[in-house]
Amino acid sequence: MLQKIKLEHILFLDIETVPEFENFNDLDEEKKLLWESKTQYQRKDDFTAKQFYDRAGIWAEFGKIVCISVGFFNFKNKNRSFRLTTFKGEERDLLQEFSLLLEEHFSKPQHLLCAHNGKEFDFPFIARRMLIHNLPLPTKLNLFGKKPWEVPHLDTLELWKFGDYKHYTSLKLLTNVLKIPSPKDDISGSDVRDVFYIEKDIARIVDYCEKDVLAIAQVILKLRQENLLQASEVISVS
Repeated sequence: MLQKIKLEHILFLDIETVPEFENFNDLDEEKKLLWESKTQYQRKDDFTAKQFYDRAGIWAEFGKIVCISVGFFNFKNKNRSFRLTTFKGEERDLLQEFSLLLEEHFSKPQHLLCAHNGKEFDFPFIARRMLIHNLPLPTKLNLFGKKPWEVPHLDTLELWKFGDYKHYTSLKLLTNVLKIPSPKDDISGSDVRDVFYIEKDIARIVDYCEKDVLAIAQVILKLRQENLLQASEVISVS
């Protein structure tokens, strides 16, 4: 079935997130208590709520998106290319720009969104942050009333599981076993918070995010048993 999907109908994406505020003390008192309650099951007695706040970026209620990178295939005169671009800046603005892309270019029934662990993280995180900002959900993220087979999402983690739902494989491990050049040659997800708030280097985060998008596309090619993208075929316009 994967081979029957036209590559140009897939929008590949990845997001980078950080805590909504730089420091725990920036939260109001009610939000501090809510954070403490939300994370108790993970923190146990090992960390205080304040010590654990560096990890707030993984929850949409306490984090925010600092960039969304997307990539898509283009086939012209039998030549293949892969175009990368990134939405960055104020969260509400980048969410609106991303939504506009979906509605204008990837809203038809044949279009799919693809991410690694996207069904558990990227897609719901984007949808929740849109609603927090009082933005309408684009068609491809509005899943209300849809049956599982009607959901227009591909997930490379799910594809690799082959139905084994207790199995988790990171993108870094998956690219390694599939002999795909690793996207992780600079920072890791745990570094993004410090790069954003301390180093204030959004360009470095964008580069990291786009490499993940490229890796996800390469995984799909590998699963389809097609040739991997070469550097000359990849175009970044960020």
